[in-house]
Amino acid sequence: MSEKFGRLVPAIVFLTVSTFPFSTARAQAPVSLQEQLGAQYKLVKMGSDTSGYSVVDKGTLLAIQKGGILAVPYGDQNILANKYEGGAIHAPSSLSLMGRKSIMGKFGKEQTTHLFAVGDKVYPMKIDVNVAKDTVTLGIVACDTCNKTDPPTYNKANVVFQFPRGSLANATAGGVEDTIGQVLSISNDDAQQSGDQGGQQQGGQQQGGQDQGQQQQAEQPAAEPASIEKGMTPDQVEAAMGKPEKKVTLGSKQIYYYKDMKVIFLSGKVSDVQ
Repeated sequence: MSEKFGRLVPAIVFLTVSTFPFSTARAQAPVSLQEQLGAQYKLVKMGSDTSGYSVVDKGTLLAIQKGGILAVPYGDQNILANKYEGGAIHAPSSLSLMGRKSIMGKFGKEQTTHLFAVGDKVYPMKIDVNVAKDTVTLGIVACDTCNKTDPPTYNKANVVFQFPRGSLANATAGGVEDTIGQVLSISNDDAQQSGDQGGQQQGGQQQGGQDQGQQQQAEQPAAEPASIEKGMTPDQVEAAMGKPEKKVTLGSKQIYYYKDMKVIFLSGKVSDVQ
């Protein structure tokens, strides 16, 4: 009996040791570049009805920093690819445009393109990381209400960010975001507009009950609104805003999700609020 037990013990130890690294590796699987970029750029959700296309759920609002991005109306099936390489936008070739014009002509449709201008606002609608080709493709669609486009067309385009050969496999999300920011920077217009609307609503309430409001102010001073500033720590943000609905940690980056806002920390300090 003791001899059999002696033979079983090494086998049990071997199985335990051999399976442990596998379990640890699975638990500590790194977050992919695709997932990290997806956490930074919220994609827009589009819908359509008999009146046309519309934005169902807003994405991260981006502001175009470089001109030359050629787009087509949202209803077109063939989306144009604009390459960003060497610090410049390279629009689709004339051969590609001629081929598109020929295809549109077969369907009895007129070719329509739009050149985005610097300062135009857009939403991201897709993110595609191709490590083999060292490219990151960001699909964008115009925010027509932001750009005051009437009638709305929701022009769309693909921007292909070309990185040096072999560099994307070891690239950090922060480095890729810096490159994307040279063409499409994150805009704070949504937060500013929300603040303006909140101020207008508060003013309307005070006007509707002015006497009551003055009496309440005399009895108790108004509490200062919560605010977030760059450089604040997670504890300071929670003290001002309360517990977030969700927390995402991506290396040195951490994101706090609140109902209508997300707070981005880099190395334990607030770097951006969206």
